Amino acid sequence: MRLINKIDCESCPLKCDIFLTAKEMNIQSKLETIHTSYKKREVICRQNTFVSHAIIIVEGNAKMYIDGIYNRNIILNILLPSNYIGLLSVFGSPNYNYNVAALNDCHTCQVDIEIIRTLYYGNHNFLMKLNHAFGITVSTIMQKLISLNQKQIRGKVAESLLYLSQLYDASRFVLTITRKELGELSAISEENAVRVLTEFKNENIIDMKGKEIYLRNIKLLKKISEIG
Repeated sequence: MRLINKIDCESCPLKCDIFLTAKEMNIQSKLETIHTSYKKREVICRQNTFVSHAIIIVEGNAKMYIDGIYNRNIILNILLPSNYIGLLSVFGSPNYNYNVAALNDCHTCQVDIEIIRTLYYGNHNFLMKLNHAFGITVSTIMQKLISLNQKQIRGKVAESLLYLSQLYDASRFVLTITRKELGELSAISEENAVRVLTEFKNENIIDMKGKEIYLRNIKLLKKISEIG
């Protein structure tokens, strides 16, 4: 991690809800943002450590994951620019319940969590937006629990491919995660992830060239995901 020269929120291309709400409440001078950059694979926050700041992804992608037994982690979510890290702390949890690590070079903006609470309790629109973001996070985790408990290996990989397609808003995309991380996203081993990808390719459900994946038959992938 390294600090980046302070970036004026007015000139920031992201224009996040935090800044817009602070400006609306005329307290933008209290933001005192901290801008940091992280190299690929560098940890942005660590599970069970204290949350002092809300973190916003400005550039790059990151993975949210929890520590599993025998060093087998489970990826809960892929974070994109404008996504928040540390939402749970606003609702009473003082520590991170997960890890976040950069998938490529990342630029983050950090805002004191007390300022977030001020905005949350002082602005109804911000409260609703943060609740919505929190709800999406919880929904993603609940879906992951269903997948872990009820789906077979092929269903898990199909679900992960559909998730990535929705995330990148494309049926053809370049994986920003490794095959091992695809396994962690699907809660299976790397070997099983590679095997199922090969099966899907041989069945003309997907096409693969290096890290580029093309979902040839999204309808069938959805069916495989649904039946598990």
